[in-house]
Amino acid sequence: MGGREQQYIAEAFTSNWITSLGANVNGFEAQLEAFTQTKKAVALSSGTAALHLALVCMNVKPGDIVLCQSFTFAASAFPIQYLGAEPVFIDSEPTTWNMDPQLLREALTHYRLKGKRVAAVIAVHLYGMPAQMHELLEICRSFDVPLIEDAAEALGSVYHGKACGSMGAAGVLSFNGNKIITTSGGGALISNDDALITHARFLATQAREPFPHYEHKETGYNYRMSNIVAGIGRGQMDVLQERVDKRRLLHAWYKELLADEEAIHFSEEPSGCTSNRWLTTILLDEKKLHHKNNEYLRLYLEQFNIESRPLWKPMHLQPVFETAASFINGVSATLFSKGLCLPSGSALTRDDLERICRLIKQCIHGK
Repeated sequence: MGGREQQYIAEAFTSNWITSLGANVNGFEAQLEAFTQTKKAVALSSGTAALHLALVCMNVKPGDIVLCQSFTFAASAFPIQYLGAEPVFIDSEPTTWNMDPQLLREALTHYRLKGKRVAAVIAVHLYGMPAQMHELLEICRSFDVPLIEDAAEALGSVYHGKACGSMGAAGVLSFNGNKIITTSGGGALISNDDALITHARFLATQAREPFPHYEHKETGYNYRMSNIVAGIGRGQMDVLQERVDKRRLLHAWYKELLADEEAIHFSEEPSGCTSNRWLTTILLDEKKLHHKNNEYLRLYLEQFNIESRPLWKPMHLQPVFETAASFINGVSATLFSKGLCLPSGSALTRDDLERICRLIKQCIHGK
């Protein structure tokens, strides 16, 4: 926590306004709009809820195709199924690890020729690294398909001067407990489309029509953020840039401390891009590891109470999506087999990282 969260929560209790809506919700949304330089934001119960509402607002219907990045967390894809639409997974390019523009164009061309409607594209800024948005947006525009940015991991990341989440038809943010800032659970939908956010806000409050009685013409959802949770968010926004700066410093320390390890490779920021470095990730060259791999290193660190984790398992390899179509080049499967997420919490110190890196070296060299 940053320190002022308790103040905002206390104000909510003092005003006796602790449920949905209220000053904290309004204030938090205004802070998100200012930080991301988008016209409108609506604070919601989760990032998954935000993505679900984005798809609803884009009129995704049962049987529609939604093209989704394969290399991501499952919450990027589950809302497609909520609506009875068909997820089709697009593999990654090797530079940012995000959606491959060439494969996206191939998929859109394929379904146009088949006469099937592609209702939306979901691109992810994975681990805070901005996707190749110029290319992805240009392709989506040429096929007249809206692009949703899943920026759940990328609050504070910037692509050529623009905040991740602010460039597509809508952007999804998450404030889950493991994100760069947290509200204990929550999310937001941001957009420069006033009508889209107005509709999303309406749907998130059970789609209640303006009558003295309860009247509903559309299916609604209980997705609004509470005034208490939003108070935590307002306090977190005070320290967001500090969190980004610290994550980037941790990444720099890791690179410095492991610079002499030929078997370890770090992802690089493309020109014009700034990653929030939500998590520091590495790729391991097994040929230089003496037959050890990412799982061997993970288990080794675990012995010392140090948690690391494999990179996301691609959606096209997940049992729940085994029947889904996909456009694959092998990049995400290779990343999954070679990658590891290192401890990246904002409270870590230089001493913590020195200990972690010392143990990584011990594992690699068998000392």
